[in-house]
Amino acid sequence: MSNQELSDGGACCSPLAREPLTEDWAGDLARMFKALGDPVRLRLLSLIASHAGGEACVCDISESFDLSQPTISHHLKVLRAAGLLDCERRGTWVYYWVIPSALQQLSAVLLTESGPVVPSETCTSTEVPA
Repeated sequence: MSNQELSDGGACCSPLAREPLTEDWAGDLARMFKALGDPVRLRLLSLIASHAGGEACVCDISESFDLSQPTISHHLKVLRAAGLLDCERRGTWVYYWVIPSALQQLSAVLLTESGPVVPSETCTSTEVPA
């Protein structure tokens, strides 16, 4: 996954409002947001992130859904392919955990220092202050 440096300039605006995203970064973000666009995958990510120790066994995750094991495995695979989860096989079971840097990328592009992106005169003004 590519990383784009976030400059401190224009602290009132998110990177989206400050400058255009690079093609690579936009592609990475789009894959992550697309993966989270499904309610089941969003819930899976939340269940794993909030699980004790920050990781969860697929055997514990499956009980929370009225879905077949192959369907849950598919959703976990999509989250892994998007770079949001990683996993490790331990004996019979697979354990999943959230990749913190992926969540940081998602939040960094949407949030300003003071909260959600809200257009302001400072960010949208084309006038040069006197």
